[in-house]
Amino acid sequence: MDTRRQLKYAKLIQKELSEIFQRDKKSLFGNAFVTITRVEVSPDLALAKIHLSFMLVDDKVTMMQITQENSKVFRQELGAKIRNVARIVPELAFFLDDSAEYAIKMDNLISGLNIPKADS
Repeated sequence: MDTRRQLKYAKLIQKELSEIFQRDKKSLFGNAFVTITRVEVSPDLALAKIHLSFMLVDDKVTMMQITQENSKVFRQELGAKIRNVARIVPELAFFLDDSAEYAIKMDNLISGLNIPKADS
């Protein structure tokens, strides 16, 4: 169960990292649309688990590798943005969130089925 402090901190990290991905470091991802779907922060605020979703990309594994290779750069940029608000800049751990793709796939499967409607 996350405390109010963890939730507030997670929301701050999500907002600031979103800006970093979309504006400051857009050149790293090309035309990919990067979305932060969820941020989980440890109770001591030392670790943040960031779940990412990549749209308009064929090779999501390569995008995750680029993200993980540049995690220190992202942490430094995050620290520069939140230094007046937070004392602790957490270590960043990135994870691939493919729930949006899964939902689209399931929607396509369901809409492709011709399920007869029950007559009342």
